[in-house]
Amino acid sequence: MATLTLNTSAVPASLASLNISDVKKPTQQTAVQMRRNKLSKQLWEQVQLATALASGGSFAPIRVRTVKDKLTGERKTVEQQKRIKPWWFTAEDGSVCLQVRYGVQVLEIGKGKNTITLASKEQLIDTLNLVKQAAEHGELDKHIAAVATKATINFSR
Repeated sequence: MATLTLNTSAVPASLASLNISDVKKPTQQTAVQMRRNKLSKQLWEQVQLATALASGGSFAPIRVRTVKDKLTGERKTVEQQKRIKPWWFTAEDGSVCLQVRYGVQVLEIGKGKNTITLASKEQLIDTLNLVKQAAEHGELDKHIAAVATKATINFSR
């Protein structure tokens, strides 16, 4: 029986222009990356909610939960609508105020300031997308970490 041996040091000519390396895929995400992803997902939901409300519709994503049946005692999966609360409100002067949240806590975006004030609701979707990009690029990592450590301290009491 003949054995097949591959010359692994030779790169095919069609792939020679690519940057080929020996990098292992990480098995876990860092805490910073998980926090970014969580905030990014929440901001995506807020963008979808704002878009739906602007067009006169509604947005309620479906989540799958496992519940125990009270009569039979067996577990089954049930689809439920997830309730999303808007992060914005209208101020007394008619401006739209947006508070970026991480979980249930409001992020402090500037020193002692936690609200982004907009002139009208038309700017809301663009502003949410801008904040989402900033979160994905790591510009809000310090703010997220401050809120996350505060929540961890409160949780451990």
